[in-house]
Amino acid sequence: MYRTTLQGVLLASSILAGVGTAMAADVTLNIESWRNDDLQIWQEKIIPAFEAKHPGIKLTFSPSAPTEYNAALNAKLDAGSAGDLVACRPFDTSLQLFDKGKLEDLTALKGMKNFSDVAKAAWSTDDGKKTFCVPMASVIHGFIYNKEAFEKAGVEVPKTVDQFFAVLDKIKAEGTYVPMAMGTKDMWEAATMGYQNIGPTYWKGEEGRKALISGKEKLTDEPWVEPYRVLAKWKPYLGDGFEAQTYPDSQNLFTLGRAAIYPAGSWEISLFNTAGLKLGAFPPPVVKEGDTCYISDHNDIAMGLNAASKHKEEAKAFLEWVASPEFATIYANALPGFFSLNSTAVEMSDPLAKEFVSWREKCKPTIRSTYQILSRGTPNLENETWTESANVINGTDTPEAAAKKLQDCLDSWYKPAK
Repeated sequence: MYRTTLQGVLLASSILAGVGTAMAADVTLNIESWRNDDLQIWQEKIIPAFEAKHPGIKLTFSPSAPTEYNAALNAKLDAGSAGDLVACRPFDTSLQLFDKGKLEDLTALKGMKNFSDVAKAAWSTDDGKKTFCVPMASVIHGFIYNKEAFEKAGVEVPKTVDQFFAVLDKIKAEGTYVPMAMGTKDMWEAATMGYQNIGPTYWKGEEGRKALISGKEKLTDEPWVEPYRVLAKWKPYLGDGFEAQTYPDSQNLFTLGRAAIYPAGSWEISLFNTAGLKLGAFPPPVVKEGDTCYISDHNDIAMGLNAASKHKEEAKAFLEWVASPEFATIYANALPGFFSLNSTAVEMSDPLAKEFVSWREKCKPTIRSTYQILSRGTPNLENETWTESANVINGTDTPEAAAKKLQDCLDSWYKPAK
């Protein structure tokens, strides 16, 4: 009787120990992101590729709406309910989280050797000594166009600003297509796909951006006002009711084949490929033929570790994989238009993505002017640039008035000499 009972206890203990071991190995990591458009790709391509080689670690991709992400993530981090892994926006937004102790220091992660200092710059401290997110991809700005619309209007890809407006005039006169699909209701498009798209042509990319940070240039100087003058001229080509047109409205207008040109970020490629249209792309036009071409090739997304995660070792295993050439290849091809920052060359198959990335060979790259240092204070220069870019296109502010408001915003808290 005693032996039977003891055997039963030992057997039960053995079973429970086995269950405990299985449960301990089965860790689920939650990923926070603003890329809600990518949910299906993560579920069908990225997560299965990782889980196949890492038994016992499961991933859940839990994105928020892009415009709500920063506030939602901050609230979750403060409440202790944020996911183990955090998609990192570039520069100041993520640096602030690191400075507050919300993101883990990843400088010692082995995979960091796969990235150049330039690739890591958007997720490193100002002195470059610490890196807190694994770089994933950059995006490139330009214009995507409907080839059939160009054929119908009898126009070719413009190289200069004058040619660009001549193309718009012909498309408008032909009457079948809205010349350009962009609204101003959500405001950020006017800044991101408008001002930051064409602006580097005038402020000469990194030269102007760094001069603004150092205080050698101001937003009221000609190189910063002129792109607003050009942007103001877009209004007649945006179609009726563009002031009430949201970002998804603009996407729909273009994918339904009703607009000829879309001021774009390369991140649109995956969505636009599903529309079955014949598409091409061209970089921001230069002022005069032969001028240097500039593109916004912007470090866009990385992945960090929530400092409060209870599964840091498993999360670091995932981050090592994110830093690998395998992930770079999967990500760049699953999401054409998100260009790998990994030092290992990635072969891409998408023709539109290849067109965007080919501009690196002939144009000088820069990043968005508001992202590093200049949006650390209040008022936030990035958000104010959204508002003023929309106001200029809507015609409620002149380019000069908008530039003055932005410089006043910066002057209210930013002192370059200090």
